[in-house]
Amino acid sequence: MVDITPFIDEGLGNSSYIVDLGDDRGLVVDPVRDVRPYLAFAERRGLRLAYALETHLHADFVTGSLELAANGATILAPRGEHAAFPHRPLDDRDELDLGGLSLRGIGTPGHTPEHLSYVLLDGDRPVALFSGGALIVGSVARTDLISPEQTEPLARALFRALHDRIAPLPDDLAVYPTHGAGSFCSAPSSGDRTTTIGRERASNPLLTAPDEEAFLRLLSAGLGSYPTYFLRLREVNRRGPAVVGSDPPRLEPMTPAQLQAAVTSGAELIDVRPIAAYAAGHVPGALSIALRPAFASWLGWLVSADRPLVFVLDADQDRDDLVWQCLKIGYENLSGELSGGMAAWRAAGLPERDTELSPQAPEAGATIVDVRQASEFSAGHLTGSRHLELGRLADQAGDIGAPDPVLMCGHGERAMTGASLLERGGARPAVVLGGPGDVARQRGEQLVRPQ
Repeated sequence: MVDITPFIDEGLGNSSYIVDLGDDRGLVVDPVRDVRPYLAFAERRGLRLAYALETHLHADFVTGSLELAANGATILAPRGEHAAFPHRPLDDRDELDLGGLSLRGIGTPGHTPEHLSYVLLDGDRPVALFSGGALIVGSVARTDLISPEQTEPLARALFRALHDRIAPLPDDLAVYPTHGAGSFCSAPSSGDRTTTIGRERASNPLLTAPDEEAFLRLLSAGLGSYPTYFLRLREVNRRGPAVVGSDPPRLEPMTPAQLQAAVTSGAELIDVRPIAAYAAGHVPGALSIALRPAFASWLGWLVSADRPLVFVLDADQDRDDLVWQCLKIGYENLSGELSGGMAAWRAAGLPERDTELSPQAPEAGATIVDVRQASEFSAGHLTGSRHLELGRLADQAGDIGAPDPVLMCGHGERAMTGASLLERGGARPAVVLGGPGDVARQRGEQLVRPQ
């Protein structure tokens, strides 16, 4: 039995995999830029990571293949990527001998034009399918990340690839997708990370769509908004990102005066403390993005990659986690952090703001703004609440029509980010700690669920 170990990025919703090739060598499928977990695993297992395999040019994370190449791996990538760094290009139906095992490319354009899936073979027997975004658990990855003009042609190409090349594979063949639940690259999917061909053929509505037109309707209905940084990372990955190696950048300590000077010169100030700490007092104008697994997605959605970044953290927060979350989506201009945190800011006698954060249901008549994604809002929301997705809130703040709205999401972090955006425009928003379900229970109401 082939040993395949998953590595899950809960924040971006993706999986990468290490395949033990059985001879002290390993192959990594769709590695992320922070390769420390792969290297640590390989050291524990006595493996040499000989190959880094790419299924497509990723839009949601910076590839780690060049990091692994710097440690001796050969990069394997679809020829259609036109990658500008040393690699071995692979095409549809190419077969690569891995010494006992082999890889066979399957052309599966759709999620991206150059997309390849790969069947891992033990002799003539298929033992795994690395499907990237061509087939995921209960769905497929979206086809609208290249351009509006290519969305439908790519969707049609994916339908044909699924039916002609993927569906005929054996029922018991294990499927290891890259994208999954939580990934903005995915159309809605279940929480499972792996599956089988038989399970998908029986239950995946996109794989069981009766014809191409039905497939298009189903796929387009599941496409929501996605982070703006997706529009630039394909090219970053095609050119090849800089190798970070074992010495990632450090956040330089900054005095309050230095922090102010950096912001005046154009730096973006991001407060990554838990939302209760931010609510109790923060630097005016700071953008609240609490450090958690989803941090990178919201950084990439709301902040330009061209701007220097400066941060406010609590003393016990993980600086390495913050730096790597920035690096994995291509944010490299990390200028520093406020030395001593908010205590130093207060000791300097500088102004601060607070934000109302309440676990209680908003008062009757309050303007409630729900900043969750459209699919979440449709699944259940409070009667009378307004919907503005967080990613669009800054551009649509004028549509709220109230200077002191109450913001909510699922737990409070996204709502606090929204409140920090509105505060920049002079509003005094409040934030509900909890989601619509919590508020509905307090009120004795039912959530609205459109039919």
